Amino acid sequence: MREIYLDNAATTFPKPEEVYRAIDRWMRTQGGSPGRGLYRRAVDAEEMVSDTRERLAALLGAGDPTRIVLTQNSTEALNMALKGYLRPGDHVVSTVLEHNAVVRPLWALEKRGVRVTTVESSAEGELSADDVVRALRPETRLVVCVHGNNVLGSITPIGEITRVAHEHGVAVLCDGSQTAGTLPLNVRELGIDLFAFTGHKGLLGPTGTGGLVVGPRIELEPLKEGGTGSLSESPEPPDWLPDRLEPGTPNTFGIAGLRAGVIWLAERGIEWVRAHEAALSQRLLERLLEIRGVTVYSPRTADRRLGVVSLNFDHLSPTDACGILTNKFGIDVRCGLHCSPLTHRRIGTEGTGTLRMSVGVFTTEADVDAAADAVQKISNLLYRRSVA
Repeated sequence: MREIYLDNAATTFPKPEEVYRAIDRWMRTQGGSPGRGLYRRAVDAEEMVSDTRERLAALLGAGDPTRIVLTQNSTEALNMALKGYLRPGDHVVSTVLEHNAVVRPLWALEKRGVRVTTVESSAEGELSADDVVRALRPETRLVVCVHGNNVLGSITPIGEITRVAHEHGVAVLCDGSQTAGTLPLNVRELGIDLFAFTGHKGLLGPTGTGGLVVGPRIELEPLKEGGTGSLSESPEPPDWLPDRLEPGTPNTFGIAGLRAGVIWLAERGIEWVRAHEAALSQRLLERLLEIRGVTVYSPRTADRRLGVVSLNFDHLSPTDACGILTNKFGIDVRCGLHCSPLTHRRIGTEGTGTLRMSVGVFTTEADVDAAADAVQKISNLLYRRSVA
């Protein structure tokens, strides 16, 4: 039985061969710590990390590469942004579409005196910039919103939200976990002040990689302190980026893999990735909409959605459905709340979650057709049982 992987919203798989080779080569032959010595391997590592920043800046339209802080994932980046920027008494506007990587840090900050207002979305996960404006207060310091929801795949009009927030003197933190590498974007042109991303999803790198783009207007307190290889004589961390926010030896091998993924994407173009994933997810969604006994929650048109489709069977739990798809049909999908409980509360699935299928750059038409065929077979079986 051929295994079909449709959980790319969690972690893309497979990776390009270049990613595997880059990690293997760095682990076997180079291995120096960047910024920690003048010998060849250490210098090579520093140059590789710097080159990765430059390539990320070009791919994301992020401007100054030194303002890209490398992290272990977007969760660390989001914590770094929220806890480094907000203070007791500040007000922040968030949304029901956020991942727990935003919800939980905000919950912790609320206990320290930060106030939070959560904006609702439509039933298909669409946000209105007008609703964001209505939630602003005189003491609002930050708007935080996901760029692409990981449950529904809905795309946030981040440019509109950034524009209205800036008109009120409010900064914007954007969670780009699902859109970096999958959606053409330019952080500078969109006016995003803080952009968090992970390396192991659309950027096709390994787990343990990610980053935070810190805009020129923003200053953050460090999330943690430690060695940087610079200003070692002082107990205070350096006051320049990226050193101030990057204490400790970085994941050099992972960064080498991330660099290879970014090169692969740049050579093909994010526009190609977007077109490929949009076409496949639309093909999948349209097939699923035709199946009786199945509810689809995601936006209906590809221009409003990433390569993510969430669904449920009327008479089968998402957990049981995932088990059948994996064990009987060899199709790997995700079930549950997807670490986004407020989204499920909004669409009425907080008790069960959903079954989520997500395509990637190596997904084929045959893969999505096989998934739709499997859903059809399960639905037919459920229908026969219901009328027996």
